[in-house]
Amino acid sequence: VMNNYETIFLMKDDIAEEQREKVIDIIKNYLDRTGKIEHEENLGLKKLAYRIGEYEYAYYYIIQFNAQCCSISGLEKIYRNIDEIIKFITIKKD
Repeated sequence: VMNNYETIFLMKDDIAEEQREKVIDIIKNYLDRTGKIEHEENLGLKKLAYRIGEYEYAYYYIIQFNAQCCSISGLEKIYRNIDEIIKFITIKKD
């Protein structure tokens, strides 16, 4: 059964655009293999509500997708293994 999800991840503000694109490609490739991307949006650099480590700003990226629930743990494992990502969340949408 495919469910609707939205994932948001924040990348460090001191990385090059090339690195950001590489991270986004890793996430999108995984989601394309395990489900279907419905919508994606690059929100750009934004001030964080609170500091995360040494960071006051981060690059925000949102992806809405359909996938099976078992693919979410794989996605979160990828997030944890990418140093450039400082925060992430994935929610199931109705």
